[in-house]
Amino acid sequence: EIQLLIDTIFARQSARRSEFSKNRYALLFMPGKYDLDIKVDYYMQVLGLGDSPEDVIITGAVRSNTTHGNSVLTNCWRSVENLTVVPTANSTMVWGVSQAAPLRRVYIKGNLQLFDKGYASGGFLADSKVEGTITSGPQQQWLTRNSEMGSWVGGNWNMMFVGVPQAPEEKWPEKPYTVINTTPVIREKPWLSFDKKGFNVKIPRIKLNSTGPGWIKHSKPEKTLTMEELYIVRQGVDDAASINSALASGKNLLITPGRYFLKESLKVTRPGTLIMGIGLATLIPGNGNSAIEISDIDGVIVCGLTIDAGKIPSEILFQVGEPGSNIPHPKKPVFLYDIFFRVGGPAEGSATSCMVINSNDVIIDHIWLWRADHGNGVGWSKNKGANGLIVNGNNVTIYGLFNEHF
Repeated sequence: EIQLLIDTIFARQSARRSEFSKNRYALLFMPGKYDLDIKVDYYMQVLGLGDSPEDVIITGAVRSNTTHGNSVLTNCWRSVENLTVVPTANSTMVWGVSQAAPLRRVYIKGNLQLFDKGYASGGFLADSKVEGTITSGPQQQWLTRNSEMGSWVGGNWNMMFVGVPQAPEEKWPEKPYTVINTTPVIREKPWLSFDKKGFNVKIPRIKLNSTGPGWIKHSKPEKTLTMEELYIVRQGVDDAASINSALASGKNLLITPGRYFLKESLKVTRPGTLIMGIGLATLIPGNGNSAIEISDIDGVIVCGLTIDAGKIPSEILFQVGEPGSNIPHPKKPVFLYDIFFRVGGPAEGSATSCMVINSNDVIIDHIWLWRADHGNGVGWSKNKGANGLIVNGNNVTIYGLFNEHF
């Protein structure tokens, strides 16, 4: 039954023109062992619900292959997190992707291949362990952070390693390897979990000058949020007014798969607020507004969101701190993970800037800011945008900054 469901979703998402599909899916796996072939395509997120990646074991395959044309240059908007893969096809997991397709908290008991057919153009691996060899092949750029691997083979333009003990030797400034031995500061991305009390969200501790994946050391999370502390945002039910009401009442957000058209910005004013999207949940401003505005406050966490520009141009799609913000936040930074912006592509849309960071001490872990070069509503006067990212704050750290066509 599980395999049939996965195959049905994959067939729907891999169909012609599904690159900008309106469907969104999160596949949540309870702790246990499974024999499956999980084919991952557009807007599919595969999540294990254990406290450790070793609590969910997939024997068979979790893979992203070429399904459109002769390359994986448009294999975007998909992810796998918090599980173990035991690949049975030549002991190799194939993850052929180009942007917005992170692997996080995965344990691969075999090899990892970062391409399929033809060219590949970028990706992100973090908090993971690969027992065998990672082969990059024609992959053009890739960032690996806080992970362990048997070895790495290949590289074209820019292969970046941060906090990876087995990273290949760099010969700066020769291509393609750039190596930073330790990760200065990071909090691994929060994850959705399930236990006897039901669903919850685990928030890891901040690490300084770290290497390798945190879960191997069995480090306990800093905090666990129960469902009582979360407001569940649902497509067809919630809008900007209901979401802002939940935020104002002190709730954190779990945004379920869907597309959310916002007539006003989501206002984050409470320190320590968590906003977690799953299944490539997508926010779309409707009145030229921003999608999210975060006040100049401590410890906010936002993860797993796709943000599309609307037809009415927005000045800013995502703002961290008001203009002129100057409060220091060194002990309680704002953390942003897997935020993907699109100006054009799904539909005509424009934004002067995708993200503006005014606050100090903001840490971003994987961001793709994309002004579309293909898709719908693409043209000189249709999907206008000046800047993907503007940083005004001090001490802003970004791991995996992918900024295209601005």
